[in-house]
Amino acid sequence: MSETEPRAGNGSPAHPAPLRPALLLGALGIVYGDIGTSPLYAFKEAVRAASSGAHSADPAAVTGAVSLILWALVLIVSLKYAVLILRADNRGEGGIVAMLALLGARHAKPGSWQGVLLVVGLVGAALLYGDGAITPAISVLSAIEGLKVDAPALGSFVVPITLAILVALFLVQSKGVAFIGRMFGPVMLVWFLVLTLMGLAGIWHRPEILAAANPLRAVDFLAHAGWGVSFAMLGAAFLAVTGGEAMYADLGHFGARPIRVAWFALVLPALVVNYFGQGAVLLAEPDAIENPFYRLAPDWAHYPLIGLATLATVIASQAIISGVFSLTQQAIQLGFLPAMRIVQTASDERGQIYVPAVNWLLAAATLTAVLVFRTSDALAGAYGIAVSLLMAITTLLAALIALRWGFNPLAVFAVNGFFLAIDLVFLGANSVKLFEGGWFPLALAALIALVMLTWRRGNHLLEEARTALRLPEPVFLANLQHSAVVRLPGTGAFLSSALHGIPLHLSRFVERSHALPRRVLIVTALYEETPTVAATERAQVSLLAPDFYRVTLRYGFMEDASIPEGLRCAVEHRHLPAPVLDDLTVFVGHETIIPKSEKRGMMPWREGLFAFLQRNAERTGAFFCVPTRQVVEVGTEIEI
Repeated sequence: MSETEPRAGNGSPAHPAPLRPALLLGALGIVYGDIGTSPLYAFKEAVRAASSGAHSADPAAVTGAVSLILWALVLIVSLKYAVLILRADNRGEGGIVAMLALLGARHAKPGSWQGVLLVVGLVGAALLYGDGAITPAISVLSAIEGLKVDAPALGSFVVPITLAILVALFLVQSKGVAFIGRMFGPVMLVWFLVLTLMGLAGIWHRPEILAAANPLRAVDFLAHAGWGVSFAMLGAAFLAVTGGEAMYADLGHFGARPIRVAWFALVLPALVVNYFGQGAVLLAEPDAIENPFYRLAPDWAHYPLIGLATLATVIASQAIISGVFSLTQQAIQLGFLPAMRIVQTASDERGQIYVPAVNWLLAAATLTAVLVFRTSDALAGAYGIAVSLLMAITTLLAALIALRWGFNPLAVFAVNGFFLAIDLVFLGANSVKLFEGGWFPLALAALIALVMLTWRRGNHLLEEARTALRLPEPVFLANLQHSAVVRLPGTGAFLSSALHGIPLHLSRFVERSHALPRRVLIVTALYEETPTVAATERAQVSLLAPDFYRVTLRYGFMEDASIPEGLRCAVEHRHLPAPVLDDLTVFVGHETIIPKSEKRGMMPWREGLFAFLQRNAERTGAFFCVPTRQVVEVGTEIEI
């Protein structure tokens, strides 16, 4: 973070989206793409785990797996997320970063309980990156593996085809995904209808599978299967609810009502019916355990179904990638990640963004996962552990938010404690996958969390050093009156990260050039801990001396901080005289970090990492949407 980067403050509320058919259709593709493609692999893995790797399914294992998946969907997704977690919105926005903003953890001091909370929250955010690398890999692999049902000889082509699809998907990100987005909802609507029809056909032939609606079927099987089998089955069944966290992460795009209606009216029934149908197939054909999803369809429909499944998994992957882009933008704007180049790919919709650095790092991680694990069965071992830990963290943060909002502590502890216990059971079950591949998303998450914590700590130390070096305004202005400083034509806007004091590059500019623009603006951009800020509240201006202003611009964490737009708002609302926009030059500080030998704020290797991140961060002028021809950089050395 440079002298000119934004900080967070307080902002204004956003309004929840009304219930419209377009929102319902959009939610099917964006929110439910991931969980909607879970039937491709979740039930298969659960039954295989319950059957201890046998080549045919045990009937008790089949009904137990169906029952366990059903009640996991009801308890975790329906009750916890749809009913409870969706209430923890930040002016209509959701996601782990919104939770941290609600709790005010961004300003936490190291060592305090809020500091611990911030670390936990950042680990939760980092886990989404691990999920983002695994989801496209396992989803597309499981769809293409349908080729092996009718043509086992094509098995060797599954990985190359999967890689080709994923490479194409990451390549089109820079073009924007509007053309894909338009078909998200309709394709997923067809997908859920097909899931329902397939499931009903299976249930029609073996209606005894409906006995799995009794939760005692799952409890009885788990109680008698032994700890090893029970834990393996719990971990595999959890794959059926991965993607449920998208309900909260995408809250700001659609609103709570469309997300809830889409879930209870279509998605949940379609998933439940399909899982029951797959169970019915295994009751009739125990040897169909290798791929009960495709065996549920008639032979003539296999290849069309593979095509539809591939489209659905591409949509699910795109939703995850877009979610990672959005999370990155929020993390940057709240100061958890260095500034990166963010490209708006659609002029009429803010949510469509492209982050090149994240896109290619995520592509490398996803393609590596496919090459290392090679099958959806192997990837299932890597999948789940990151999401189960994220769900536990979300439940914990939701409880703290409820307490902060004044809910009855006993009710909060009872309700959230119940769901946290379920989360911890699934987390424990998934932890046995650690050496089967679970290390992969956890390693990615640990790396991202390290970057976030190092960036935040480094900026804290940097701001302490800046504060010690900044001149107070009265001292600077007094020196200015008693020195021979040439006043240049035009306006100079000096960007600053602080609300008080003279920015270092302004002092350095006057010291070295003995000159100053005729009109001076000290501009600070603040990111609020709310999603948006009204244009009427954008700018706050105070007059420090004739033609010398301090300007504070406020933005929500879902907005882009544009200095030109903010200054125009200040002029339009008569906070600044119109001439300040004439012949405007924006001065930014370019800081070189020098570690102190006698006192180190971080370990040497972390200071090196922080310096590397700062050197490679997006240019401050570009980050604040300032045209290059208007930017002048002033170098400063700072010891930390």
